Amino acid sequence: MTTEELKALPKVELHCHLDGSLSREFIESRLGRAVQPEELSVSDDCTSLAEYLEKFSLPGQCIMDEKGLEGAGYDVLKSMSQENVCYAEIRFAPLLSETESMNCRSVIEALLKGLERGKKDFGVDFGVITCAMRHHSQEDNSRMIKTAREYLGYGVCAADLAGAEASYPMSQFMELFTDTCKLEMPFTLHAGECGSVQNIVDSVKAGAGRIGHGIAMRGYADLQKELAQMGIGIEMCPISNLQTKAVQSTAQYPICEFLNADLKVSINTDNRTVSNTTLTKELQFIQKTYGITDEEILILMKNAADTAFAGEEVKEKLHRKLYIGR
Repeated sequence: MTTEELKALPKVELHCHLDGSLSREFIESRLGRAVQPEELSVSDDCTSLAEYLEKFSLPGQCIMDEKGLEGAGYDVLKSMSQENVCYAEIRFAPLLSETESMNCRSVIEALLKGLERGKKDFGVDFGVITCAMRHHSQEDNSRMIKTAREYLGYGVCAADLAGAEASYPMSQFMELFTDTCKLEMPFTLHAGECGSVQNIVDSVKAGAGRIGHGIAMRGYADLQKELAQMGIGIEMCPISNLQTKAVQSTAQYPICEFLNADLKVSINTDNRTVSNTTLTKELQFIQKTYGITDEEILILMKNAADTAFAGEEVKEKLHRKLYIGR
C-alpha cells in the first residue's frame, strides 16, 4: 500500500500510552511555553529504555489536574483521527495523576470526559486501560483496579501492569491479577519487553487476555503455539521496541516469526510523541523492513479488532469498517 492508502485505511490501535502520545501543541498550551522536539521525542540513536523514559517528564506534568486530563483525552483522539484510527484503547496510570485534591475516581472521570468529547467531535471509538504500576504497593494497585472496575463498560475496558519489568517480575503480581480476574475485569499485561519469557508464561497463567510487547517469546515455538491456540493478543510496537533496545537490531524483531506462528499480532505505536510515530508510520516501517504484505496488514487490523476489549456492537462495527476498507 502507498502512504496515502495506509493513512486512509481504517485502523485499530490497542497499545497507546496517554502521556507518551500528547501533541506538542497540547503540551505547549499546558506548560505556557515553547517546547523543542528533542524535549519530547527520542532520536533514532536512542541508547536505552532509561533514555526513552526521560521524555515522559513534561507530558506527565500536563495531566496533574482535571482540566489537563480532560484536554489530554481530547488531544489524543484528535491526533488519531487524522490517520483514520477508528477505535483506540488508551492506557494510563491513574495513581500517577492523583493529588491531594484529585483522587483516583476524579482522575478517571476527567480523562473519560475528554475522551467522550473527542469521540463526539472526531468519531473515534475508545476504551481506557488503567495501568497498575510495578513500583506501587499491592494495596494501592488493588485500590486503583477496584475503582476502575466501577467504570467497566462506561469508558474503561481493561486493566494493565506497566513499569520496570526487569526489576519487578510478574511473579510478584500473581495475587493482584488473580483478584482482578475475580472482579471480572479483563486485562492485558506488559510482559516480555525486557527479555524474560517467564513473565509471559506467568501473565498467561494469571489470566491475561493480551500481552504487551511479548518479544521475549522469540524462539519459543511451543509457547507461541499455546498462545495462538488460546487466541491471546500480542500487542507489538516495532519502532518503540527498537528505540528502547528491547531488540538490538531490526533483524532480531520477531514479527514475521509471530505471524507465521498464527499469533494474534496487532501493530501499535506505544507512545506516539516519544517515539515520533503514527500507526501509518509503523505499518510503512514493517512493510519496508519485513516485507509485510497488504493482505498481512489487513490481518493485523482484523487481529486488533478480534482481541480488542470492546463490546460486541463496537467489534461488529470495526469488522464492517475493516471489510469496507479492503
